[in-house]
Parts: sequence; C-alpha cells; structure tokens
Amino acid sequence: MRKRIVNSLLATVTAATLALAGCSSSSSSSNSSSSNKNEITLYTIQSTNPNFKDWLKDAEEKTGLKINVVAAPTDSDTRQQKVTTLLSTQDSSVDIFEINDEMATSFKNSGWLEPLQDTVLTSDIRSQFAQGYLKDMLTSTKGDIVGVPSYQGYLALWVDQKKLDAAGMETINNKEDFIKFAKAATKDGQFGYGGSWEKTYVFNEIASFVNLFGGDYYDWKNPKTREAVKFMYDMANTWKVTPVDQIADKYEQMNQKFNDGKYGMVFMWGTGDDYKKANRYGKDQIHIINTPQFEKRTIFTDSWSYVLNSASKNKPAAEKFLKYAASKDGGLKGWEAFGRYPARADVAQDPSITGDIKEIYSVIQSTNEVHGRPMLPQTMEFITAIGSLFQDYIQNKISLDEFCTKAQEAVEQYK
Repeated sequence: MRKRIVNSLLATVTAATLALAGCSSSSSSSNSSSSNKNEITLYTIQSTNPNFKDWLKDAEEKTGLKINVVAAPTDSDTRQQKVTTLLSTQDSSVDIFEINDEMATSFKNSGWLEPLQDTVLTSDIRSQFAQGYLKDMLTSTKGDIVGVPSYQGYLALWVDQKKLDAAGMETINNKEDFIKFAKAATKDGQFGYGGSWEKTYVFNEIASFVNLFGGDYYDWKNPKTREAVKFMYDMANTWKVTPVDQIADKYEQMNQKFNDGKYGMVFMWGTGDDYKKANRYGKDQIHIINTPQFEKRTIFTDSWSYVLNSASKNKPAAEKFLKYAASKDGGLKGWEAFGRYPARADVAQDPSITGDIKEIYSVIQSTNEVHGRPMLPQTMEFITAIGSLFQDYIQNKISLDEFCTKAQEAVEQYK
C-alpha cells in the first residue's frame, strides 16, 4: 500500500513540475524536443530570493542565454521526489538542476547526470575548489565529476564572546579548551554547548566530532569513532553541559536559543544570517572561531551544486551556464546577490569580498581539512537510522556497544 501511495505522489508531483516548466504532462519532453543553442531551463531554489532577478539578468548577459526558470519546492522531501522523478524518467524539460548534498549522493552514480570534468571543470578550474568536497560529494565511482558547487559554507563552531570573556578565555584551541568552556558556561539554566539533535539533523554533528577525533563514520569498530560519540554522550549525561531534550531541536530552535543566550557555543552552517537578524552577530557577540584541534583540525563544507541533466537536448547551452557558475563572475555574483561565499579559493580572495567572514573563512581554509559530509546512496534513510540510534544512546535506552553495532549495520544496509 505504501509503495502505491508513493508512486501516486510521484506521478502527481511530476505533473506539477512539468506544468511549472510550461510543458504538458502528457508529453514531458515537448518543450525540449529539439536543441536550442541559446536557451535552457534551470530548476532552482533561489527564485524567491529578492535578488534573484538581478542575479538572473547577470547570468543571461554573461552567457548570452535565455534562462527559463522552474521554482523548486521549499519542502525537502517533495523537492527530492520531483527531481528524482524528472531525472529517472529521462525527462528533458529541465536542463540544469540545483541540488543539495543529499541529492548529489543519491544521483552521482546513477548515470542521470552529465560528467563535467572535460567540458566545465577542467583541471585549472577544478584545482581551486575544495578537493575533499569534490571527491566526497560530487565524484562518481567511475571518477566523473558531476556538479559545480555554487558556494562554500562551513559547519563551523560559533561562540558567544560574552560567555567566552566571562570564562576568562580568549578562544578555544583544542579539546581541553572545548571542555573547559563548556563547563564554565553551564550555569543558571544555561549550557556550554547547544546542538541540533533532532534525528535527521544530528548526523551533521556526529560526523563533525567523528572527524575531529580522527575516526571514520563508516567504521563503528574504530576506537576513535567510538570515542567521538562517547564524547557527545558525556556532554549530555556525564558533564551535563548540553541538554538531552535538544533531541527535538532542528536548527531553527537551536539558533533561537543561542540568540536568547542559552548556549555558549554551537556548530552551525553559513555566515550567520539568523544572528544578524537578531542583532546578535559580531566579534563581541556571536561569531565563528577556527575549529579546535582535537586529534586534527577538520571541517565540513556543504553546497548546492549545479548539475546537467544527461537527457538535456541543450547540452552546449547548458555548459555555457555551468562555465559561468564556475567562473569568477559567477562566484562574485553569487556572493553579491545571495551572500554565498565563493566555492573557488581564488575567487574568494577577490578584494570585493570583505569583512570578518572572509577573515575567518580564509583561516579555516588554510588550516583545516575540508570535506563533504559522509553520505550513502540511500541518504535520508541512513541519516535517520543513525540519528534515531544516537537518540536512543543519549537517552540510555541502548549502550555504546549496542549503538556502534547497530550503526555499523546501518552502514552495511544503506551503502
């Protein structure tokens, strides 16, 4: 029954997507039955951004293309279902998709995406992107690179400087400093560390700590992997520097609490928009610091990437757009319009990009191993499985040994 419901939903959302693209649902490729060397259709998450029209105008002027736009749904599950359906059915009504890491992991070995290393991401361009991210997130098992990252956004450690000052500390350099600050900032109903530990979000933090301890997220027999998750358990249950009840919190709830002064530090993506809106952003308030060195200094970057539908009838035109996205002009315009920090290291050093974010991102880039997050082809199933097990462990429903055994079973099941 569930499969029939899902299939019905996919049929419905496919029809809706085709309608948005200006196509009839009875003829999914009627809009792209022949090649148009100067026109493409872009499926994007950015169309509701107030600066999107300005960005689109620049992209059309720089490429000489007419770019038709299909707005992606805001709901992540619906969005992934639609993109999966369009690609898997070889629908040619969309040429370029903007996809996240979860979709990249699911699609990169499918054959649905056109390889780009010989046409767009040539060696000189490719060398300027974070090599760990390209390898982890956008390279297929055949060695094909299937996407152009549109930005660089670190899962960085943010601290409340007022609490750091109150603890008599200048910064957090290592594991010992991390623990010291977490304990010092835990008092009067406030906590030293805050996390987004909802079952589909906590994966980000578990993987971050596993990397910091020098572990391997795919090997739960590795002592360093076990040590990382035990550290998170100790924060909640032994030292009590983070609350167990945050297992219900996603980023929205965590950020609100951080703004309200409940936490001393959090891991968070991006450049601090939520903190800026709350007038809590600044070097004397909430700001990024370099990743502390536990076993090593390492950090995740995420991105939304532009990919080329292998069923596209307009590949030469689509490649023009992708070259723009990978270019200096594209990177700078993404920063100007959307606040997206350029994915290319050389573009990020352009004088037009200024401010404290550039300062700390440059430090992070030069001192950290930069990776994409560990994901398996059945991405959301894997993320949810590990997150659910972690919540059981944190609540003392299962032991560390049980958690690690079942986490390894999840790796084997979803790879």
